[in-house]
Amino acid sequence: MKEERKKIAILGCGWLGLPLAKSLHSKGYEVKGSTTSESKLDVLKNAGILPFQIQLEEHQIIGTIEDFLKETNVLAIDIPPGLRREFSTSLEMTFVNKVKTLIPFIEKSGIQKVVFVSSTSVYGDGFPIVEITEETQPNPDTESGKQLVIAETLLQSNSYFKTTVIRFGGLLGDDRHPVKFLAGRMNVENPNAPVNMIQREDCIGIIEEILKQVQHDNWEWNQTFNAVAPQHPTRKAYYHKKAEILNLPLPTFAEDSESKGKIISSKKVETILGYSFQKEI
Repeated sequence: MKEERKKIAILGCGWLGLPLAKSLHSKGYEVKGSTTSESKLDVLKNAGILPFQIQLEEHQIIGTIEDFLKETNVLAIDIPPGLRREFSTSLEMTFVNKVKTLIPFIEKSGIQKVVFVSSTSVYGDGFPIVEITEETQPNPDTESGKQLVIAETLLQSNSYFKTTVIRFGGLLGDDRHPVKFLAGRMNVENPNAPVNMIQREDCIGIIEEILKQVQHDNWEWNQTFNAVAPQHPTRKAYYHKKAEILNLPLPTFAEDSESKGKIISSKKVETILGYSFQKEI
């Protein structure tokens, strides 16, 4: 008997979502991908991905979201909150409201498995620096982290579908490295805080490993995973080394105060999923 083709819809084909879509397509998945940009539709189509232009807003969704979701085994949500400010005195729940608007459409679609791309920003920095696991209670100190925690809860508490949450650390790739932002800066805080980073190839590998578990009925889908590379050098050592490699001006660090931070453990990814990290940071 011929195996039914695996079908996935990726909401948000950006820096991570598009390479993920291409990788899954190469492995035999039927992939739908969404973008907010009309000019990117051909990029998706030329990569073998069925393209949809969808704009998720607080109180409506612009685009054919029903067609995007129908006849799909798994929905992957990879839309960053885009909230850079610190805690606001207002009660603006922009990202949370977008997720609330999306959920009824997931319920109606019949999709039973959701992958939600979250962030280790749900854990605030602390002193003394301790190891963080999935059992650690989130305590976000940014607006985006706060809204991600609420969105995670909304999705994982829904009775119509099961959601696996992946909390990625700082995202790295050939075209993306935070040292470019820090190069030459003065008095950068927390020099002795450990870094928690992950390469894009490993993000894709971890998501693909989770998708394999769809085939196993005895595997608990509704889980949360922290996902960062196992190397945790200090910020000062790491960014000085990377600046030297890229021939960039070294940042200087504020050494006159104790460093706040956290060490994110990815042991659950390695033990429960059996995933081995492929790339160092």
